[in-house]
Amino acid sequence: MIACPVFHRASVHLLPGLLSCLMALPVTAETLPLPPADVDLLGQVKVIKALHEDTLLDIARRYHLGHDEIILANPDVDRWLPGDGTPVILPTRYILPVAERKGIVLNVPEMRIYNFLPAKKGEAPVVKTYPVSVGRMDWNTPLGIAKVAAKVKDPAWRPPASIRAEAAARGEILPDVVPPGPNNPLGQFALRLSIPGYLIHGTDKPWGIGMRVTHGCLRLYPEDSETVFHEVSVGTQVQIVNQPVKVGWVSGVLYMEVHPPLEEDIARRNTLMNIALDVLDSALMKRRVAVSGSAIKKAVEEQTGMPVAISRNAAIEVDAAVQ
Repeated sequence: MIACPVFHRASVHLLPGLLSCLMALPVTAETLPLPPADVDLLGQVKVIKALHEDTLLDIARRYHLGHDEIILANPDVDRWLPGDGTPVILPTRYILPVAERKGIVLNVPEMRIYNFLPAKKGEAPVVKTYPVSVGRMDWNTPLGIAKVAAKVKDPAWRPPASIRAEAAARGEILPDVVPPGPNNPLGQFALRLSIPGYLIHGTDKPWGIGMRVTHGCLRLYPEDSETVFHEVSVGTQVQIVNQPVKVGWVSGVLYMEVHPPLEEDIARRNTLMNIALDVLDSALMKRRVAVSGSAIKKAVEEQTGMPVAISRNAAIEVDAAVQ
């Protein structure tokens, strides 16, 4: 908990400190209106200024962003000491994954979930999005469709034999059961999936959110895990997809969003450009538009995780550079 100074009428000199403290508090995850079916983008990229005491990871947590995505969006900013007043890009504009807009959708290489909340009576449907940690290469997060099988507050952790053996190999002995508490790797809130052994849960190591560091489960910031726990019901559908490249439309313009792919995908499919062209071909089969080969090449090379426009004009031909 951040200890903020108390403001009194007679203590005007404390106001700057109070404002800085309030700016350092976590913001509520943004609730975004769900766009119509023919629109795929939501949110907006923002720029804020770092505080003197900030790291990029502090800023990431404050704005519900993950480790890797804020680093990729700010390649020229020192992650540990951005510096007071340094502009920091918040990559808070997203192309929705190709999936049913229902329940929870996880895009593994993006390391982000989208929670499509049921519309309340008289209100428009909304979606909320949160960064997650996913399974590392040797402990892949499984793809497919599952459901939330159970909700558990203050879960105990029973590390399976495989994880205990891995820990023992590095000289760490894990107990059979880790009881609820501040040192429990599952945090205070967990959603058990219908895929045996996999959960969406909090963590006692929040600075790893937005990285491939888990044994396959999905980790959320502690505050996000509590929010999602109360938003989601047992039986909610969970779609887990693998889409390092996403394309989407808004106002007749085609956008592309590129994330670093999973290492095993590159080994299997050669290059990220091949993945991008496959995704683009699928989009252009449904709706033709001229695209910029240079814009696509730049998006694939930079992999910022932010949507960029790749349309050239409203013509039917496709740029020969990407054919």
